[in-house]
Amino acid sequence: MSSTLSDSADGNGWNGDRDALADILAFHLEAGVDVALGEEPVDRFAESLAARGAPASLAAQEPPHMAGGAPSAAASGATAQPARRAPAPANAPAIIAPASPPPPDVAALEAREAAASAPDLDALRALLESFEGCPLKHTATRLVFADGNPAARLMLVGEAPGRDEDIEGKPFVGRSGKLLDRMLAAIGIDRTSAYIANVVPWRPPGNRTPTPQETAICLPFIRRQIELANPDLLVCLGGPSAQTLLGLREGITKARGRWVDYDTGSRTIPALATFHPAYLLRTPLGKRMAWRDMLAIEARMSES
Repeated sequence: MSSTLSDSADGNGWNGDRDALADILAFHLEAGVDVALGEEPVDRFAESLAARGAPASLAAQEPPHMAGGAPSAAASGATAQPARRAPAPANAPAIIAPASPPPPDVAALEAREAAASAPDLDALRALLESFEGCPLKHTATRLVFADGNPAARLMLVGEAPGRDEDIEGKPFVGRSGKLLDRMLAAIGIDRTSAYIANVVPWRPPGNRTPTPQETAICLPFIRRQIELANPDLLVCLGGPSAQTLLGLREGITKARGRWVDYDTGSRTIPALATFHPAYLLRTPLGKRMAWRDMLAIEARMSES
C-alpha cells in the first residue's frame, strides 16, 4: 500500500504539531502503508477521465470550485488540457504492479495440488514462497512459515501473522508471542520443544481478519504442514484456528479445553483449542481458563 507525503500538509509543509504527525504516520503504518510515491497528491479521478476520454457533457460541466470564479477553458475557447500528474522524485522506486491472482476457487485448487506435492517441510516452504494464488502475498512483507522445532511432539497453530511477525518472518514474536512463551514455560516447554505456525502465513493488511476465501486458499498448506510435522498433540490458538482446522462451530469460550481428534492424513492425533494470547492480553480474566488448558496439555504429553 502507498500514500502521498502531503495528505495532511499544506503547500508550505506540515501545518500541525509533531504529535499529530506521529499519530498519522502510525495510522498509515498500521494500515500497511510502506512507501511514499510523491510529494504532491494526485487526482486519480481526473487521470482516469482523461485516459478514457471524458464525455462531452461531463467535460462541459463547470467544476464546483470554479462557480462564480474564472471562466472555464471551454467557455473561453481555450483548448482543455488533461490533468497533469505531479512528477515523481528522481529517486522514487519503480512501481511494478503484481500479476492478478487467479479466482479464489482456482487458487484453492492450485493450493491443494501444490501442497500435496511437497515431500517435506522445506519443499512446502519453497512452494509457498513461489505461490501466487493468495492476494495477501502481495501486501505482506514476507512469508511467515513457522518457528520452533519441526520434530517437536507439540504443534501450535494460530490464525495469521501480525505486524511484528511480518517484519521478522516468524510467528508469535510480538507481545502475544512473549505471552505464549511464558505460558509454555509454565509447563516446561520452550520453542525448542514446540513447533509454531499459522493457518494463513501472510499478514493481512492492517491486521484485519483473513477473508473466508483467503483462509480457504491457505488451508491446504497448513494441513500439509501439520501432516509433515506429524506432532503428537495439536493446539489451536484462538477461535478462527479451531474452527478452520477442527471444524468447531462454537465460540472459543465454549470450544476451549475439550480434546477432539484431528486427522493428519496419515494418523489421528488429539487436538485442543485454547485462547489466543492476543485475546488474553485484552481479556486477562481468561488467563485462568487458559492455565487449565496448559495443565491439560502438560498432562497429555506426560502420558506417553
